[in-house]
Amino acid sequence: MSESINNREYRQKVLKQVITELHEGKTVEEVKGIFEAAFQGVSATEISEAEGALMAGGLPVEEIQRLCDVHAAVFKGSIEEIHQPTDQTQIPGHPANTLIRENRVIEKIIEKELRPYLKEDTKENLSNVANGLQKLSSIDVHYLRKENLIFPYMEKYGITAPPKVMWGVDDEIRDMIKELQNNLNNLEWVQIQEKAEEAITKITEMIFKEENILLPMLLETLTQDEWKKIAAESGELGYLVEKVPAWNPVEEYQPAVKEEKSQAGVITMPTGVFHLEELVRMLDTLPFDITFVDKNDVVKYFSQGPDRVFPRTKAVIGRNVSNCHPPASVHIVEQLVADFKSGKKDNEDFWIKMKDKYILIRYFAVRSEGGEFLGVLEVTQDIKPIQEITGEKRLVGPE
Repeated sequence: MSESINNREYRQKVLKQVITELHEGKTVEEVKGIFEAAFQGVSATEISEAEGALMAGGLPVEEIQRLCDVHAAVFKGSIEEIHQPTDQTQIPGHPANTLIRENRVIEKIIEKELRPYLKEDTKENLSNVANGLQKLSSIDVHYLRKENLIFPYMEKYGITAPPKVMWGVDDEIRDMIKELQNNLNNLEWVQIQEKAEEAITKITEMIFKEENILLPMLLETLTQDEWKKIAAESGELGYLVEKVPAWNPVEEYQPAVKEEKSQAGVITMPTGVFHLEELVRMLDTLPFDITFVDKNDVVKYFSQGPDRVFPRTKAVIGRNVSNCHPPASVHIVEQLVADFKSGKKDNEDFWIKMKDKYILIRYFAVRSEGGEFLGVLEVTQDIKPIQEITGEKRLVGPE
């Protein structure tokens, strides 16, 4: 046991050393020997654990991200021996199979739709490069599924470093493609070639990491039930490949991470679980007011945010919605509800000025999955601050 602990500590020190040298300007070729000596023959899972320990100790994810190219340079030719192929990657409809199929599509776009046209500076080639980049930008769908469906399951098992690092590289690839698309007509041909090849290299390395580091880790960790959930939700985000078949394995496993069961004070929804206080406080934190009227025209609920546009008291609960409006507008409300019930309308918007505020009032018909009318949702918001927004403010952008 002590030997194992010492090995982990030693490998973490090696990772820090490699990151430091990369930060100081050394190339991948210059540092990969140090990395290889410490990690040759070590599973991808153990390497991710070492990286996770460094992040837990305060090392920024951007620094860990520097290791991505070192991983690719060292493990080509060795990871295949560590992780033997599994049948799951050959099952049509299995998310692992779909990921691999999409990578072949990405490679085909690069080799057939982009790279051949980078050789010679002609007007026709420039147009073809633009088309190739447009097709390549669809890689975003592939990355979105990975980030929004696969990464959450990894995090449930405490595997946090690889998702953060890989997401950062995904964003770099997206930005490289977008930047080249936006500046294609303003760059010299040699600059187009260099930037395109740089993006292609980054994409190719990501394909390698997905199939030789990410997938083996997932196949070792996720249960069949979790893979099924990923497959079931993948269609909502879309695919790069056509005709992804439904995957319905006979054998089922209980998920290793148990969901909270329904109990007092717990509200179980199709997409998550709330404790009652969490749900109440979340609804009261929304930057707009909501009120729900049921199918019998009875007020059932309203949120209690700190800055309500219109006053509400608990006395309104159980009241007929027609009695909650001035006589001059009640006929409009009644007609709107009638249109919702009949299916003539699904929503209606109104907007009014109130002193220094500009109020948008929106009404939505709430229907069951089968289309049955369940009630009306009113959403009220002061949109003046939104109208005054200009420019951009990104979560991630130039410093």
